[in-house]
Amino acid sequence: MAAVTDNAIHPAFEKLRSHRIGTLNLEVEEYRHKKTGARHLHLAADNDENVFFVALRTFPMDSTGVAHILEHTALCGSERYPVRDPFFMMIRRSLNTFMNAFTSSDWTAYPFASMNRKDFDNLLSVYLDSVFFSKLDPLDFAQEGHRLEFDKPDDPSSDLVYRGVVYNEMKGAMSAPTSQLWQNLTSHLFPTTTYHYNSGGEPDHIVDLSYDDLVKFYRHHYHPSNAIFATYGNIPAREHHEKFEELALKRFDRLDIELPVKDEKRMFAPVRVEQGYAVNEGEGTDNKTHIVMGWLLGHSFDLQENLEGQLLSAVLLENSASPLMRALETTDLGHAPSPMCGLEDSNREMTFVCGIEGSEPERRADLEQLIESTLQKVVDDGVSQERLEAILHQLELHQREIAGDQFPYGLQLIMSAIAPMVHGGDPVELLDLEPVLATLREKIKDPEYVPGLIRRKLLENPHRVTLTLRPDEKLEGRRQQAIKEALARRKAELSDDDISHIVQRAQALEERQMRKDDDSILPKVGLEDVPLQMPEPEGRYDAETGATIYSRGTNGLVYQQVVLPLPALSKDELLLLPYYTTLISEVGCGELDYLQMQDRISAESGGIGASFTAKGQIDDVQAMTGYLIFSGKALSRNSKALTRLLKDVYTGARFDEKERVREIIAQIRARREQAVTGSGHALAMGAAAQGVSSGAWLSYRLGGLAGIRGTKELDQQLKDEAGLADFCGKLAALHNRIRSQNRQFLLIGEDDQLSPMLDELGTCWSGVSAEGEGNWSMEPVSYNTREAWLTSTQVNFCAKAYPTVAVDHPDAAALTVLGGFLRNGYLHRAIREKGGAYGGGAGQDSVNGVFRFFSYRDPRLAETLDDFDAALNWLYSEAHEHQALEEAILGVIGQLDRPRSPAGAARHAYHNKLFGRTPEQRARFRERVLGVTLDELKRVAKTWLAPEKANVAVVTSPDNRAVVEGLGMDIQEL
Repeated sequence: MAAVTDNAIHPAFEKLRSHRIGTLNLEVEEYRHKKTGARHLHLAADNDENVFFVALRTFPMDSTGVAHILEHTALCGSERYPVRDPFFMMIRRSLNTFMNAFTSSDWTAYPFASMNRKDFDNLLSVYLDSVFFSKLDPLDFAQEGHRLEFDKPDDPSSDLVYRGVVYNEMKGAMSAPTSQLWQNLTSHLFPTTTYHYNSGGEPDHIVDLSYDDLVKFYRHHYHPSNAIFATYGNIPAREHHEKFEELALKRFDRLDIELPVKDEKRMFAPVRVEQGYAVNEGEGTDNKTHIVMGWLLGHSFDLQENLEGQLLSAVLLENSASPLMRALETTDLGHAPSPMCGLEDSNREMTFVCGIEGSEPERRADLEQLIESTLQKVVDDGVSQERLEAILHQLELHQREIAGDQFPYGLQLIMSAIAPMVHGGDPVELLDLEPVLATLREKIKDPEYVPGLIRRKLLENPHRVTLTLRPDEKLEGRRQQAIKEALARRKAELSDDDISHIVQRAQALEERQMRKDDDSILPKVGLEDVPLQMPEPEGRYDAETGATIYSRGTNGLVYQQVVLPLPALSKDELLLLPYYTTLISEVGCGELDYLQMQDRISAESGGIGASFTAKGQIDDVQAMTGYLIFSGKALSRNSKALTRLLKDVYTGARFDEKERVREIIAQIRARREQAVTGSGHALAMGAAAQGVSSGAWLSYRLGGLAGIRGTKELDQQLKDEAGLADFCGKLAALHNRIRSQNRQFLLIGEDDQLSPMLDELGTCWSGVSAEGEGNWSMEPVSYNTREAWLTSTQVNFCAKAYPTVAVDHPDAAALTVLGGFLRNGYLHRAIREKGGAYGGGAGQDSVNGVFRFFSYRDPRLAETLDDFDAALNWLYSEAHEHQALEEAILGVIGQLDRPRSPAGAARHAYHNKLFGRTPEQRARFRERVLGVTLDELKRVAKTWLAPEKANVAVVTSPDNRAVVEGLGMDIQEL
């Protein structure tokens, strides 16, 4: 279906303008609702994946998390849909490709996407009602926000505790030092505006928010006069307007809503701040300090200011050849550049941040001097024309690329336009970069232009904060003691009426959570609406070059991969792979050192990299095969350069720059350690599954908790010169083995590019020998696990894993459906609503032959592990409705049919075939999913999820050592 631009404008709306963006193949249309002033940005495109997005400007002036808690609570029932949980119910009754809600620092948004028109209209009716006619039940506020409850809810003699989904979510989020770093830095950069506060909520402040405050905030902010609508896809704007008007807007009049975000008052001298963050007692504090410098820049919605900020950031920090990044990577003042480094342009005024982690508090002045002298040197020496051209090339490539493999492409475009719409800028300008790129190309011809930017925006800008965030072993103990004492005082002050109210509310909340709502009032799609299997892109094979070629609409980009079967590797060589794949694009190559290579990669491509992928066979998860893949992308005009670049890295990458290798390993360690509190559920599942199959063991050792611990140990070893030389020698030897393997190629591009790409491939690679040696395989793995990993976290991540079957086994489909069935019917209520965790669920991983339960940012531990078992008892003992089965099947089909970018779909199809996942096999699996019965769910659960087969792992705090020891778990220190 082609994109339609309907000239007949709905009478409730006025059209402000229309603008064609050729580079993105879309028409941008801007409308205003006459009565309320609500704005609508429509991106008309020839794309079946239609996206809806409504944002409200929300500028909280405290850290109670009012906007965030409201985002959750608004989705818990509305006027037309007065059921307890329409959002999660609709996830189950939908073929959506995306459903969520976001709280940003100055807006709250409710987006969804679907490729099915009936489904789109269903979701639109629920979203509009939830946003503009929300019920805001006090019990939902207690569940989603916070509440005081007795530890045993019906026993007033037990301790008082705080509970709530957002409360626990933010305890988990703010456990990460990087979250504290950003929040502390912005609170000092913005002393008087909304950005001073944590819009997600600080746990200690969340408990101060009252229900009345929430309702007041809703009434002030959630009105169409304060709303920005945005849509993308092939549904005409007029059809959206009919729905907006009928379902919501006609009931409102214009409201003058005063919500100005003013510019921050400028500081006239830099500020220096030192604050603490919690680490575990006995963990040690050496080399754990973060030191960052942040500057306040100009308006994000001023296109000139924005692109100058991006240019400045790229000149200084884009890669290791950039002067400031190089200084931060090579200094001995810290272990690695801070993850905060870069430009933040989503707020009204932008910030530029740089700094280091793994330092000491007393090094603050030295770091300031290093950064200032580096900036001054760039001003004095200037920046080469070639470097600036390479940066503009990256901006052009980023704007042209059709993404959408992780996140709907239309939603990405909308998200880039929302900040200027919130702050009064022009969303079209930020989407249509071509004219301003042309202007910038002229400006960079002046050798004084970029040095002038650095001088004005950084060196001569006194609105600067240096934040030193140091580890404190006593901080968490003091915090917990303060909370405990405050709750004890609160309990001592309770009257009999107060006690009765707390007990009654807990009882009422449990009754509400257990109530079976009449969900027939919600719209739904059924199995009859499931489309036929989505066609996969078809590639053609060129025997002469060994290339598989896909013709795709890539908007002027080309993609290329060199694919090699992994040689027979020892266990030690296998453990080198994550470091090898990260380093290969970060080291020197041939005659070029790593700095020259970074410049070459930036000038000639949109980035290159390497990855390792391994899977079992479709009928045997233990029979592993693996491939090493060198990947790159480029604008089509650079396709020859991309081919040569990949070949040069493949043949000539070298590992003799020892200091460079040591720097990159330190950075890998820092990133992996920071990932724990954000990905704790995935890491816990990986640890629980480690003994189930060879693939699960490999994931755990290379990228899981064992991999993180291994990286810490390696980082220590490389501090010794002999250890460093030995490691570099092993990498070089591994590279020699890999590059001798037989190879095949994947080429993706538009029709007119493919023939020249093939010719260049044949010419470039002729004479590069490939003898090929024995391919890699693994011994089967099978053992039981019961582990607790201790780290610095205020919340827990729990997992159970059971060995199951490969994807082509007849039971794989039923196990896959079972995961959604248990989550929808039991786990969501038990773990999130009643238990207070941010999330929980279950799922079958047929690649590794394992079924896994998990919880995320969870205040409980043993009780959650019991809930995993209780979910199975619920499955066996309760009578279940067919609709619940249908909803679980819809969820699986939605995942199978998830749209990808044009290049992503081709990559996916190619790699599926590489591992025997043919279209025939996938059709067989889909048919089995559609045919799953309730009896089958019970049978596969009894067959594969027996209690004696369970493996358990948790990620938790050292405070829970006695608890996990009591559960018979082996203690692992991270």
